Amino acid sequence: MKAVLDSSFFFSDCPITGELYTTPSVCDELIDIRSKGRFEMFSAEGLHIMSPSAKSRERVLTAAKKTRDISIISATDCDILALALDLEAVIFTDDFSIQNVAGVLCVQTAPIIQRKAKRIHWKYRCSGCGRYFDHDGECLICGSVIKRKLK
Repeated sequence: MKAVLDSSFFFSDCPITGELYTTPSVCDELIDIRSKGRFEMFSAEGLHIMSPSAKSRERVLTAAKKTRDISIISATDCDILALALDLEAVIFTDDFSIQNVAGVLCVQTAPIIQRKAKRIHWKYRCSGCGRYFDHDGECLICGSVIKRKLK
């Protein structure tokens, strides 16, 4: 089994076998001694570090716009999803936004510690006037904060 590992994997004690992959941006997020130690252990056992293709990154961003997770998905999250697309691999993550976008891309995910996320539909509503928008930020009508909410 091919598996792409999110940063959260290296902060846990989750056992795993198979062809393991991660991205350079995940490596950059590993700052504490425990996660670096797990990373080194898996690297010694054959963990591959790869960058995804630009084409797959674009597909991820398009899917994140569709799920309205575009403002939540980080560059690292985008890389993980894109690499899973490139390799046709399973993503190991506890990040609900990654799981949400992965569902649209038909990328299989596996939870690490938490339960698997259900498909989430977001809406954006102004906290002042109550109007709905396609994005978060500042309301163009009344100037209040637009907040993300579950549909």
